[in-house]
Amino acid sequence: MLDRHSKIDYYNFMEIRVLKYFLAVAREGSITGAANSLHLTQPTLTRQLQELEKELGQQLFIRGKHRISLTQEGLMLRKRAGEIVEMVEKTEAEFKSIRDVICGDIYIGSGETDSMKYIAEVMKDMQTDYPDVKFHIFSGNAEDVIEKLDRGLLDFGVLIQPIDLSKYDNLTLPAKDVWGVIMREDSPLAVKKSVTMEDLKNLPIIASRQMSKKYSADSGFLDWFGEDFEKLNITATYNLVYNAAIMVKAGIGYAVTLDKLINTSKSDGIIFRPLSPKLESGLDIVWKKNQVFSPAGKIFLERLQTKSG
Repeated sequence: MLDRHSKIDYYNFMEIRVLKYFLAVAREGSITGAANSLHLTQPTLTRQLQELEKELGQQLFIRGKHRISLTQEGLMLRKRAGEIVEMVEKTEAEFKSIRDVICGDIYIGSGETDSMKYIAEVMKDMQTDYPDVKFHIFSGNAEDVIEKLDRGLLDFGVLIQPIDLSKYDNLTLPAKDVWGVIMREDSPLAVKKSVTMEDLKNLPIIASRQMSKKYSADSGFLDWFGEDFEKLNITATYNLVYNAAIMVKAGIGYAVTLDKLINTSKSDGIIFRPLSPKLESGLDIVWKKNQVFSPAGKIFLERLQTKSG
C-alpha cells in the first residue's frame, strides 16, 4: 500500500498524460467511457493502465462486469494525481502568460465573507483591462485555504484576523465583518436588537466547524465567550453558512455566523442579530513569502495595494 514513506517520485515515474488517463477512468467508471472521452482505443487505454499498475506495484482498480471501481490504493492515487495535474496545468498557464499580452489564471482561496465584494471589484477592473486573465475562487475555511496556499495550489488566501502571518506576506483589507446570530423570526430572541452571551446559554447553537473545534482563538471567539465557551450547547456544525441557514429554518438551533452572508432582508423566515458586545473581524489577503507571481498575479496584487491605499 502506498504511504508517505514511499520512495516513488510521482513526477518521474509516470507521465502527466498517464495520470490524466487514470483520472478519466476513475471519473467515468469504465474503460469504454474513458476511452471515448480521451479519443483513445480501449486496448491502448487498458495497456497504459496495466503499465501504471505494474510501475506502482499496486492494484488500482476492481474490475466488475459493468463498472470499474477504485481500490484503496487507487483512491489514494486519485487524490495525488488530481493535485499533480492541477499543479502542472497551473504552472503551464503561468509560463504561457509570460509574454507581451497579459493573460493567465489567478487562484484565490477564501472563507465566506461579504468582504469578497471588495476583491471582486479589483477583479472586475482588471478583467476590463486584461480580458484574458481568468480568476478561480476556492471556498473553504481557514484550514482548507492555508493548506492549498502552502502547497502552491493558490496564489492568494483571504483569512479572518487574527492569524499567524509568520509564513506569509499580507495586505489588510479595509472592510470588517460583524458577527452575530441567525435565528427564526418566531424566536424569542427576535424581539431583541442584539444578542448577549447570557441569551445564548442553554440554547441549541449551530457553529462553524472551526468554532466547534476551538479554533476560536483564531477568530476572536475565545475572548468574546470567555469561560462560557465550554458551556455552549453546540448541537450542530456547518462548513457553509447556506446549510446553516437551512438548519435554522428547520428549527434545529441558532447559527453563529458573519453578517450579510445570508439575505435576511426578504421574507424568508429568518433574521440576523449582532452579538453584544459587538464582535468584528478584520481580514487579510495573504500570499507566501518570496512568492514569484505571474505577470497577471503581480498586477492583481499591485491593484489591491492601490485600492487599499
